[in-house]
Amino acid sequence: MRIGVGAALTLLVGGFALVVATGMLRGVVGAEPVPVVSPTTTASPGAADVREAAVYVHVAGAVRSPGLYVLSAGSRVVDAVGAAGGLADDADAAALNLARPLSDGEQIRVPRVGESAPAAGTGVQAPTDGVVDLNTADAAALDTLPRVGPAIAQRIIEWREANGAFTSVDDLLAIPGIGEKMLESLRDRVRV
Repeated sequence: MRIGVGAALTLLVGGFALVVATGMLRGVVGAEPVPVVSPTTTASPGAADVREAAVYVHVAGAVRSPGLYVLSAGSRVVDAVGAAGGLADDADAAALNLARPLSDGEQIRVPRVGESAPAAGTGVQAPTDGVVDLNTADAAALDTLPRVGPAIAQRIIEWREANGAFTSVDDLLAIPGIGEKMLESLRDRVRV
C-alpha cells in the first residue's frame, strides 16, 4: 500500500512538473518581440552611409502596437505614434501635441477618449506666460528655461518621477547640476 501511495504521489508531482514546464515553454515561444523601428540612414556623395543619432521612445496607451521604438534624432511625437501603428480607434488625439520633438528615453502615453490628460513628458506644453510648472512640464518646456539643456531637463523629470511632485521651487537643489546660483536664475521662471 505504501508503495502504491508513493508511486501515485510521484506520478502526480511529475505530471504537475510537466504541466508547469509546458506552460513555461509556451510563454517563451509565444512571447512577442519588442517592435523597433530602425533609425534612418543617409548617404552623402562619395561617403559611406552615416547613421544618424537615435532616440529611444516608449509608446504606450491607445496605439495599435505599443512598445519601444528607435527613431531618428529630430523625430516628433507624430513619428512615434506612426511607428506604433497609428492611433487606436478610441484614442484622444487632441490630448497630445503631435508636433513636439522627442527626447531620448521618454514615454509617450496616448490617452483614450475620456481618460485624464497624459502624464508629464507626453506633450504638455509650456504656459504662455513664460512660467514653467515643474510638476507638469515636459522636457521641451523645461529646455526653454535659461541654463537648462536637455540633460538637466531630463534629470528634473526623472527626479519628479522618482520623488513625486515638487512642493517648492527649492526642491530643484536636489537635482545634480543645479546649484544656488542657477536656482536664483530660475526662481521667477518656474512654479509648482
